[in-house]
Amino acid sequence: MGEGVWAAPGRVNLIGEHTDYNDGFAMPFALPHTVVAAAARRDDGVLRLRSADAPGGPVELRVSGLAPGAGPGGWSDYPAGVVWALRETVRGAVGGVDISFTSTVPMGAGLSSSAALEVVTALALNDLYELGLERRRLARLCQRAENVYAGAPTGIMDQTASACCTAGHALHLDTRDLSQRQIPFDPAAHGLALLAVDTRVRHALSDGAYGERRAGCAAGAAALEVEALRDVPYEGLDEELARLADEEIRRLVRHVVTENRRVEQVVAHLRAGDVRAVGPLLSEGHASLRDDFRVSCPELDLVVETALGAGALGARMTGGGFGGSAVVLAEAEGPAGVEVQTAVLTEAFAAAGLAAPRIFSAQPSGGAARLS
Repeated sequence: MGEGVWAAPGRVNLIGEHTDYNDGFAMPFALPHTVVAAAARRDDGVLRLRSADAPGGPVELRVSGLAPGAGPGGWSDYPAGVVWALRETVRGAVGGVDISFTSTVPMGAGLSSSAALEVVTALALNDLYELGLERRRLARLCQRAENVYAGAPTGIMDQTASACCTAGHALHLDTRDLSQRQIPFDPAAHGLALLAVDTRVRHALSDGAYGERRAGCAAGAAALEVEALRDVPYEGLDEELARLADEEIRRLVRHVVTENRRVEQVVAHLRAGDVRAVGPLLSEGHASLRDDFRVSCPELDLVVETALGAGALGARMTGGGFGGSAVVLAEAEGPAGVEVQTAVLTEAFAAAGLAAPRIFSAQPSGGAARLS
């Protein structure tokens, strides 16, 4: 087909969940699992999208007719939304294009397969049409595509991670101004492993519940008279919470403020070379997501409880919740090592009558790139 091949990774969020739409801090890193796009320009104004991982044949759309709500829905809304957002930004400079996708990012696992699909599309078009947009701006455009075109009210973290992460590092991201610091993160060098555990479940209430929590956070910020929950200080949090009459909003605020604090603590530990100290913070984060933000589910809780019971240093759900994946920080070898963790998690799921989880080592990898 022609002109080039690009790849963009999925991501794991080490810490900092549901903070990105509150102008807070997050700490994702890129996975080696990627969405790969082979793309070539067309001169007839047609956007032709194929996916080896989606049922049905190619989706064909006219780029001049792209608009929110006008597409067929489903997976093609993500790359089509990116084309729409780019054309709005660069005043129609993006024309027709053929794109064929393949993916090794697990779908529905909370590992940002949709963001990888968006970012690889944006990077390919940026190169093909010589738009000259830098990575952070591409991430913003991909978020706009997902929010407005695909109708998913996500924050900016996933797209930024896919576009901007570097190998061997976690990305300390300030989602207010998109400032970034690459923090060295190499568990293997410390005799550790970070396991990603895909529960293979996704509960149907996730999309509506996500929107409800985002609205609740906005209500909390308004009630506390701050621009975003990122501006609520950790010191004196109890006094701030006492100002909120609604218990549900109080829980949401408490999670976001304490989660931002956990991100800062993880950064400090990693900078000091104390990777093991990160473990308890992961577990604290899960408890907050489970009890205050209420986005966990029995399968995610089973992963965390089982891993910790088998000697893991820490564990938590990662991603939006209600299914998807968890991360487990464990010794690489020994009585609480990777082999033992894999066995006990598989046994626990079998005992609960669940399909076996997909478990793999999550290696901090590079962000989106042109392959050829």
